[in-house]
Amino acid sequence: MPTVVPFYLVDVFAEVPLAGNPLALVTDAEGLDEPLLKRIAREFNQSETTFLLPPTDPAATWRLRSFTAAGVEVLGAGHNALGAWWWLAAEGGLPGGRYAQQIGDQVLSVDVVTDHSGAAEVIVMDQAAPTFGAMAADLAAVAEALGLGPGDLRADIPARAVDTGAAHLLVPAVGRDAVDRAHPDSALLRAELRRTGAEGCYLYSLDPLNPQAAAYARFFNPTAGIWEDPATGTAAGPLAAHLVGEGVVAPGRVLIEQGHAMGRPSLLRIDVDGTRVRLSGAGVVVAGGTLRL
Repeated sequence: MPTVVPFYLVDVFAEVPLAGNPLALVTDAEGLDEPLLKRIAREFNQSETTFLLPPTDPAATWRLRSFTAAGVEVLGAGHNALGAWWWLAAEGGLPGGRYAQQIGDQVLSVDVVTDHSGAAEVIVMDQAAPTFGAMAADLAAVAEALGLGPGDLRADIPARAVDTGAAHLLVPAVGRDAVDRAHPDSALLRAELRRTGAEGCYLYSLDPLNPQAAAYARFFNPTAGIWEDPATGTAAGPLAAHLVGEGVVAPGRVLIEQGHAMGRPSLLRIDVDGTRVRLSGAGVVVAGGTLRL
């Protein structure tokens, strides 16, 4: 007889269906070994598939493991984690309050915020304290890897790797037009990412469509087999911390636009207070079913 495993699709950083960043979520992954988790992620073929597991650290409420379709494990707390907690709160009966998630070797706090009726309103998650890594030494090479010219990138803000759970190369463009024109060469971009110790690339400009936002961004991750991602919490957190650190924006709430080039506009909310970086958002559960394995 087949093993029946429930799954859901959650649109994260979205207020309506078919927006934001879609996540495949397997809600009862206990007993599934790692090779099977990777095969399931490949079957869903989403940027990430998250599996809910009992924690191995007693300080955590849940353990989350997430894999890309290429089988690369994601260890940061981004849409992969926020979507799981949104399902737990909106569909799984989890009441509002403070919880903890185990991702890799880290245990990070999570707040489930509900409205006056007890319905899930927003998820607020801690990311790891930011670490500021290597700067890109050759902006012309980075521009070429992104399918752009040297004049399309800014030299006054460093392009560097920043990590709040996953290290990504943050590359400043002169404007939205340059961000939208980017068409990366995967091999060249992988080489530039290796040079800075980064996993993915967050290309951004400081002229967002929303006047309340700080940046307009696109995310490319050939290292993990992701051509482009519409809403990347593990990159938005580093970018917010980086912009605060460079004095571009003030500490506090930082809004980042992403996904417009993919027809899935998303707005990511990050709060930066010293070394504390928190990502918040909501989602929509758009589908559910069972895997027969």
